[in-house]
Amino acid sequence: MEATAISIGKSVLSGALNYVQSAVAEEVALQLGVQRDHSFISDELDMMRGFLMAANDERDDNLVVKIWVKQVRDVSYAVEDCLLDFAVRLDKQSWWCLSRKVLARRYVAEQMKELRAKVEEVSQRNQRYHLIKGSSSKPTSAVGQPTISSATMSAAEDARLRRQKAKMDLIELTNCKDEALRVIALWVTSSSDLQEMSIIKSAYEDPMIHKNFDCCAWITLVCPFSQADFIRSIVRQICVNSLQETGEEGKTTIGAQVLKMMSMTKEDGLACEFKRYLNDKSYLIVLNGIHTTEEWDCIKTCFPTNKKGSRIIVCTKQVEVACLCIEAEDEALVHKMLFADQSLYAFYSKERRNSKEKGSIPFVVSTGVNSSTHKNILTQTEAMATLEESRLIGRGNEKEEIIKLISNKDLRQFHVISLWGMGGIGKTTLVKDIYQSQENSSMFDKRACVTVMRPFNLAMLLESLIMQFRDNNEADLRTCLEGKRYLLVVDDLWSIVEWDAIKPYLPETGASCIIVTTREENIAKHCSKDETNIYKLKHLGPADACTLFTKKVFKETVNLDEQYPELVEDAKLILKKCRGLPLALVTIGGFLANQPKTAFEWRKLNDHISSELEMNPKLGIIKAVLMKSYDGLPYHLKACFLYLAIFLEDQQIARRRLVHRWLAEGYSSEVRGKSAEEILDGYFMDLISRSMILPSQRSVYCRKEIDSCHVHDLIREIAISKAMEENLFFMLEEDCSLNNQGTVRHLAVSSNWKGDQCEFENIVDLSCVRSLTVFGNWRPFYISDKMRLLRVLDLEGEWDLFDHHLEHIGKLVHLRYLSLRGHADIFYLPNSLGNLRQLLTLDISGTGIIKLPRTIIKLVKMQRILASGIGETHEDIYEDADEQSRMSLPSHLVAFCLACRDFASEDDAQAQPNRRDMCTAFCCGILPYYAAGRHPGGVEVPRGIWKLKALRTLRMVDVSVGKAVVEDIKKLTRLRKLGVTGINKTNGQELCAAIAGLSSLESLSLRSYGKAGLSGCLDGLSSPPENLQSLKLFGNLVKLPEWIRGLKNLVKLKLERSRILDYGAAVKVLGKLSNLASLRLLKHSFVGQEVRLRFHREAFPSLKVLQLHWINNLKSVKFEEGATPKLELLQYFDWSRPSYGLFSGLPHLPSLKEVMLHRSVWRETEFREDLGCQLAENQNRPVLKRWNEK
Repeated sequence: MEATAISIGKSVLSGALNYVQSAVAEEVALQLGVQRDHSFISDELDMMRGFLMAANDERDDNLVVKIWVKQVRDVSYAVEDCLLDFAVRLDKQSWWCLSRKVLARRYVAEQMKELRAKVEEVSQRNQRYHLIKGSSSKPTSAVGQPTISSATMSAAEDARLRRQKAKMDLIELTNCKDEALRVIALWVTSSSDLQEMSIIKSAYEDPMIHKNFDCCAWITLVCPFSQADFIRSIVRQICVNSLQETGEEGKTTIGAQVLKMMSMTKEDGLACEFKRYLNDKSYLIVLNGIHTTEEWDCIKTCFPTNKKGSRIIVCTKQVEVACLCIEAEDEALVHKMLFADQSLYAFYSKERRNSKEKGSIPFVVSTGVNSSTHKNILTQTEAMATLEESRLIGRGNEKEEIIKLISNKDLRQFHVISLWGMGGIGKTTLVKDIYQSQENSSMFDKRACVTVMRPFNLAMLLESLIMQFRDNNEADLRTCLEGKRYLLVVDDLWSIVEWDAIKPYLPETGASCIIVTTREENIAKHCSKDETNIYKLKHLGPADACTLFTKKVFKETVNLDEQYPELVEDAKLILKKCRGLPLALVTIGGFLANQPKTAFEWRKLNDHISSELEMNPKLGIIKAVLMKSYDGLPYHLKACFLYLAIFLEDQQIARRRLVHRWLAEGYSSEVRGKSAEEILDGYFMDLISRSMILPSQRSVYCRKEIDSCHVHDLIREIAISKAMEENLFFMLEEDCSLNNQGTVRHLAVSSNWKGDQCEFENIVDLSCVRSLTVFGNWRPFYISDKMRLLRVLDLEGEWDLFDHHLEHIGKLVHLRYLSLRGHADIFYLPNSLGNLRQLLTLDISGTGIIKLPRTIIKLVKMQRILASGIGETHEDIYEDADEQSRMSLPSHLVAFCLACRDFASEDDAQAQPNRRDMCTAFCCGILPYYAAGRHPGGVEVPRGIWKLKALRTLRMVDVSVGKAVVEDIKKLTRLRKLGVTGINKTNGQELCAAIAGLSSLESLSLRSYGKAGLSGCLDGLSSPPENLQSLKLFGNLVKLPEWIRGLKNLVKLKLERSRILDYGAAVKVLGKLSNLASLRLLKHSFVGQEVRLRFHREAFPSLKVLQLHWINNLKSVKFEEGATPKLELLQYFDWSRPSYGLFSGLPHLPSLKEVMLHRSVWRETEFREDLGCQLAENQNRPVLKRWNEK
């Protein structure tokens, strides 16, 4: 797992190279006469990237490499920034003025000379210090050769001392004063275990050990295992050991007793007699070479759990055996390092006073593991032990369902079950419980469990499986399993490559089962081709989370409201932070169990949770487990993930917003015909698949299924920590550090920050800031001349922002992303917007901007104009814009001018609307609507918008102002998403002709207000775009357009106010669309005296989501058997009282998961009970939920 610094370095360097090697940059260099320097810099950066790509083994603790990578990153930023600045300078030059031309060339030449020197120095520094492996082929210096011999001797002596210390530590742990039987599990991972076994052997033979035990034996197991032979071997050793110690009369007597017992006891009673004999003795047994948990299950029955201080030491090469052969106590394992060079760690449970002995307590020593691997071992073992007690709380249903998946399969069929979910969710604990359950033990001939260790070692994994599976001396895994019904658990799979390497060695024997656990959905899908075998382990629900937490804190289930009311609020904050993650609940609960049960202590933890996770060793396991997911991200995903630190806690982050911002930051470029946006959209889904971000509940309405996400609070803490560590991000908020943060690339301003301009400009170097995100409390100095490299200005929200705040927006010449979404009091964009020649995305959705400035046609790089919901917040102002209201315009104008006297002048407080803002609102917003009788919802674009050839998204455009805009749309042939409003019979046919020519169109939204609506306007669209996947129609249709039946690729359809009379025919047509997955029938989509919807057999073969909202006079919805076989979600809303038996046929829906009722119909008890009865008959057990959305 590579260091964060290297990952970010790769990402920044790749972004810089993408631009440096682009045709635009080469053209700029050519025109400015610096092509030689440009070529040199490009080659050097390319070589640096090669070095970084070879640095996969470097970790965060390599300080020297981190410093060099940071320098590479900074010089990459500088190169890209300079070239972009040159491009803008070239664009602004007045070439008729010779003096300006000469000065500009001189400035550029000087800058390129400095830049070249920086790049050259950073490159040479790597070669001088050999920082990255493979960066130099020169042999190492021989200056230190005379000291090699002494150094070797010193190293040998150090190794001897470390082995001696490991031996003494093991003796101390074995001789600890504890009367209970303890089992010590020693795990040896090295292929040659001579050194490790010598440590264990020397500890076993030490007199300090033998004097504390009556009986001692060292046994090496042989295959096949025989209990009788095993007992006889122990008896012989006890006898021999006692006879050798002739100086001790008691020991000699023991030897005689043992010989007599062995000679007089029959084989079938040998185990009982042996156990009875040891019951009153203290014994030490070392078991070497245990391969399977089945062997241990047989062995442990031979030994009594007497309270004589006995010890059993288990030596194995399988970490699964070391962990699974012992039933752990509830408390987490403690670890301590024994053998530093060989990564020798000891794990043991804390002793609980006044507690009854429940059995053996695990004690694990790992040996011969490299530094990166032992961290994974440590983390996984601790996490599993920590989660041990949570398996019975909130996981009963999951366990039952997975066991059902295992047992209900065809006895002749081999199957793979994949269990996936984020780190700390309890996957390992759950499969361990299932593996050991009695329900499964009798179903299989052989069982094995293996954990995939880091780094991946196929040979070691296969060796572990052979040892667990073999009966005799089979050397081949397939031979062990051929013809056998086996159960195999493959825990913690991290890549598809690993599975593909393991799979060929596993025969697909009938009725055998493999359970795979992983953190990634795509790996789960790769392993299990059958979707029914893929199981996502979710977070615990609120009730189960609270039960688990309180049980850990108070050692019993308590009612906080009644017994500890003073802790309730703080407990809610802790539970919110954990969000149902079992590892976090158990760990934090265990920490608080040892703290005073006071509101002060709990509040202190809440206030300092970030530092506690970082510094408190008792809570460190949470971050360690979650960091494994972060460490496993490829470098390009690490950069995207750390970007999420910008957003607020609990914030729902729109997929659109995130992907478009990544695009503006240059996190990807077009590859082999696949656009950068498509690649970044794949990154978003990859982070979802890896459980680094969680999908929003609002996802069902999106064409791509997931339209927004949020970040788990504890995962967000990692993003913030790593982003600040790399100087990527800083949040200006109340009580933030006022120390100079230096170079920061992404700046966010919280709504609670109260600082002034001096603080704003001094805390960070604004000249290097690439993105500014404001979450409220606007200040005029946020747009600063010093932000010359700003790429992203995100002002999305519903806080106070007015027109005069944007008057200097034209200074941000490098801006690529500008979002004003949600600011209803913004009515006007200045003409200086035309200076933003790099702008890719303009988002003015939800504002009052009804007309774009003429200068926007200069922005030839523009790819997206998002203008949905224009004026809808002030819909009450516009709804009377009819012929009658226009007659009263003069009186409205006088009243408005009188009202303006009460507003502040331009020189007054910048945070409030001034007179100019009010005049702008009236002249640019309200007056045009009244004058033209327009409806809100869209924006007027200037003539010549066709010049923006790069446009891929344009919505919503108001075409009611004239036909010229329709002609412009026809020329935008790269459009993929188009939204149009203001459609009428005057422009309808021309619009249809324009749409027909947009062959790349994937999403289309058409709106029309008034009584006529869309009726008769869409008949001319005889050949709609073939790739159309999403269609939204708003307005009176009367009948469904004929061309809809030809939309074979349509995935999503939304109808609103369409007032279709022949709804039966419409449903039949829609039911034949083979790819339709989402159907939203909203307000007045169908009309009639009695609307009865019938879904016929084989209709809607791909439909997953069906919404029925406010369909007047809806009397029945019937699903015939065989209809909508993939329907998962049914959502219903109506303000009128639903009739009893409104829905029928719900038991026939095999894939149904949820039925959601709006709160307005939820209160209808009889209706709800009828639905509940039908759902109870459905074999898929769908749930009935209340839906509270307004």
